[in-house]
Amino acid sequence: MQKNRRQFLQLASAGAVGATLASCAGMPTAPEPKQRTFVFSHGAFYGAWAFQPTIEQLVARGHRAVALDLPGHGLNARFPSSYFQRPLDNAKFGTEPSPSASITLEDNVKAVVKTIDAAMKGGSGPVVLVGHSMSGVIISAVAEKHPEKIAKLVYLTAFLPKSGVPAIAYIQSPENKGDKVGAVIKADPAKVGAIRVDQNSTDPTYVRANKDAFAGELDDAAWRAVSNLTVPDAPIQPFVTPVTLTVEKWGRVPRAYIQCNWDNAIRPALQEKMIDDADAATPNNKTQVVALDASHSGAFLSDPKGLAAALEEVAG
Repeated sequence: MQKNRRQFLQLASAGAVGATLASCAGMPTAPEPKQRTFVFSHGAFYGAWAFQPTIEQLVARGHRAVALDLPGHGLNARFPSSYFQRPLDNAKFGTEPSPSASITLEDNVKAVVKTIDAAMKGGSGPVVLVGHSMSGVIISAVAEKHPEKIAKLVYLTAFLPKSGVPAIAYIQSPENKGDKVGAVIKADPAKVGAIRVDQNSTDPTYVRANKDAFAGELDDAAWRAVSNLTVPDAPIQPFVTPVTLTVEKWGRVPRAYIQCNWDNAIRPALQEKMIDDADAATPNNKTQVVALDASHSGAFLSDPKGLAAALEEVAG
């Protein structure tokens, strides 16, 4: 046992000396990766589950990562009763008030801040806050309230509205021409209090249109799995509530935008416009931009490895 211990110490010492000599000789050594904590806030209809493959990739790279279910989504989901009646009564489904209609933007902000606080209590420093789609509005509002808790904002093909402008104002803008989401909405959001789609539809034409709007590159079997995990109602209030953003708070947080070139929900031209508007508001804090060949939800559904690499790149 004593002999083995001496041999181990000799080997360890030799390794340390070798590393020191290599350093002195100018031989390159791989830098230690900087650990980051990523917090994911999903978009309309989805849940924390959507980012699980990406989280696995980030953890494998040495980072921490967590996702949450926003109010009205995932394990917090509530459903209109007509959604479960098949064949679907289109008239009832198109008029039944959403049980999620009362969920506000502030409710979502509180949920995200609670998750950030839990991560920081567990030993994290300021987090990399990632918002997909609708959650772009949410993470902007979080940054305006608590800029000190965020190391970087990452908008994943997300709404990035100007101060005082609600997200819904961008949906029908000229830059969003060609979007395919409107074709699958099944109710007037103003009447039911939600953006409503039929995730359980068995109509092949509708199912194809729904897939093309959000994740056209997925095969039919993968899309069916996604559909069975999503909710039909996305509360309307976060879309219609404007956020006041200041240069002193939101504007001081470094931000990045991950563009998705095949997006049929937030079109590439609209992504560009929102980035340009944000940069005009904070000329001393420009948006870092990375582009991926992916649909609106395809980055995390079909290429989590590529998304993790992009996130690591923008996180620094």
